[in-house]
Amino acid sequence: MKEPFEHSNLFIRYSLIAVGWLSFALGMIGLLLPVVPTSPFLILSAACFLRSSPRFYHWLTQHPWFGRYIRYYMEGRGIPTKIKVLILLLLWIMILSSALLIVRIPWVTATLCSIAALVSIYILRQPNPERSEK
Repeated sequence: MKEPFEHSNLFIRYSLIAVGWLSFALGMIGLLLPVVPTSPFLILSAACFLRSSPRFYHWLTQHPWFGRYIRYYMEGRGIPTKIKVLILLLLWIMILSSALLIVRIPWVTATLCSIAALVSIYILRQPNPERSEK
């Protein structure tokens, strides 16, 4: 894994920090809203902090709740099976409850289900760290 560093250009460094925190906030919102993804925003935060703030980067990647999963992804090790199951379960519960109980517009329901299907395929195609460690 790359070592974090502070970009020499102050404007770029502070812009990356701002984008990193904005992305982190959107990721936290994504924990509650079915349409907003969490993982891509947290990975973007880590990438921004990697080039702007070693302190924020280490805080994010060492966080007790999600740090390990960010490190796994950034190292190319993938997503643990237990987390894949949790992601897919929550994804489909939220998408189907939104599509069938709240929206009730056929083309929106089809769009939501199509997006969920594509996200599911992406998640399932990610490697399992358990297999790479054996």
